[in-house]
Amino acid sequence: MEDFILREIDRLGEMLLMIARKLGLLDDGTPDYTMTDVKAEFDKSSLPFDLDTVLQQENPVWYLVETAKLSDHGLETFIDILFHSDLDEGVKTALLEDAIAYLDGKGSFSFKLHSLI
Repeated sequence: MEDFILREIDRLGEMLLMIARKLGLLDDGTPDYTMTDVKAEFDKSSLPFDLDTVLQQENPVWYLVETAKLSDHGLETFIDILFHSDLDEGVKTALLEDAIAYLDGKGSFSFKLHSLI
């Protein structure tokens, strides 16, 4: 059972990487996409969580890691995708700060997320 759960967590991270690539985030250019583009890619990938549901949570980072069982790498990728979208700046900043605090609290320093500050 534990192996199955770990495979599912890895699968979520890979799906987020595929979305980031499709949106142009992993190319060295500056991505230019909207939240509508992000939602469309998330829907196509059949992620086991809804983007609107995540964003409506009081603590989206906790929801992603505890409920959706997103790995640390998946969390980094998810925040990176949202940070480069047209999401409201206040929401992006709050998500980024929460993710950094969560990862730092675990002793897992994220160069990717700290570089976005």
